[in-house]
Amino acid sequence: MKKTMKVLMTASAFIGVIVGAGFASGQEVLQYFTSFGLPGIFAVLISTVIFAYIGMMLVWLGSKAQTTSYNTVIYKISHFKVVGILVDCVLVFTLFGVGVVMIAGAGANLNQQFGVPHIIGAVLMAVLVMLTGMLKVNKVIAVISSITPFLIIFVIIISIYSFVTMDSSLTDLNETAQSHGPFFPNWFIAGLNYAAFNTSVGAAMSIVMGSAEKDGRTAALGGLVGGLGLGALILLSYFAIFSKIEEVGHLEMPMLGIVNDISPVLGIIMAVVIFGMIFNTAISMFFAFVSRFIPVETKRFNIVLAVTLIVGLLLSGIGFTDLVSHFYGAIGYMGLLLIIVLIITAFRFKKIKFDE
Repeated sequence: MKKTMKVLMTASAFIGVIVGAGFASGQEVLQYFTSFGLPGIFAVLISTVIFAYIGMMLVWLGSKAQTTSYNTVIYKISHFKVVGILVDCVLVFTLFGVGVVMIAGAGANLNQQFGVPHIIGAVLMAVLVMLTGMLKVNKVIAVISSITPFLIIFVIIISIYSFVTMDSSLTDLNETAQSHGPFFPNWFIAGLNYAAFNTSVGAAMSIVMGSAEKDGRTAALGGLVGGLGLGALILLSYFAIFSKIEEVGHLEMPMLGIVNDISPVLGIIMAVVIFGMIFNTAISMFFAFVSRFIPVETKRFNIVLAVTLIVGLLLSGIGFTDLVSHFYGAIGYMGLLLIIVLIITAFRFKKIKFDE
C-alpha cells in the first residue's frame, strides 16, 4: 500500500510538472491537437507513448543519481560532452522561458475569469513561487502532487458535459476546428513536437523528483503511470474542446470557457484549479532553473530565485497566447535532442555510473 501511494504521488507530481497554463487552460490542446480536427487524435496517441517512456526514464534516472541538480544526470547520459552541453542549454532556456509563460498565464487566467488586470495575477504567482521555493525539496514535491487530482476531476466533468451537450455534426465541428490552425505542418509533427516540448519542460524537475525516491523501480513506475495519465488527460481535453470548438475556440482559456457554460460557480472553482496548475509548473521551472546553478535550501538560492522571478515578471508582459504559439513550438524542436539521448540511454544504462 505504501509503495502504491509513492507511485501515485510521483505520477501526480509528474503530471503537475507538465500541466501548466497552456494545458490546463486548453490553449495547448487547441493549438497542438484540436486544430487538426479528428486526425488530432493520432497526435494525442503519439504524445502519450512518448510521455510514458520519457516519464519512466527521467524519474528513474533521478532516483539512481540521487541529486537535486539535473545537470549531473544530463552530462552522464549524453555520453559526448558537446551533446550534454547542447541539452543543458536547451533545458536552461526552457526552464526560464516556460517559467515566464506561467507568470503570463496566471495573469490571463484571473483576467478572463474575474476581470482583474493581468499584472495582479502575475505578481501573485511570482510571490507564491518565491515562498514555496524556500521550502525543502520533498515539501515542494508534496505541494505539486497535491493539486493535480483537482484538475483530473474537472477534466472528467468538462469532457462528460461536452459530449452530452454536443449539438453539431462531426463534419461541422471538424471544419471549425481546422479553421483555428493548424499551427504545425501535420498531426505527426504536432504530436512529436508536443512530447518533445514537454520533455524539455519536465526533464529537470522530474530528475529532481526522482532523487526523493531511493527505490528505482518505484520511481520508474511512478513516471510511467504519470506519462500514461497525462496522455489520458490530453485525450479527454481534446474531445471536450473539439465538442465545443464553436463556442470556445476564440478564447485564451477554452477549458475555462466550457466550465463557465456549465455553471458560473464551477467557473470560479476551475479558475482557481487552473491557477494552481499554473503554479505547479511555475515553481517547477524556477526551482529547477535556480538549482542548476545554486545549491538548494541556501540563502543564496533564495536571493537568486527572487531576482529571477523579478526578471520573469517583467518579461511576462509580452502576452500569454503569443508566448504559447511562438515559444512552445521552438522549444519542442530543440527538445527532440533530449528524446534521442533518452532513447539511446535505454541501450547503455548499465554502463552509466553515478557517484555514490
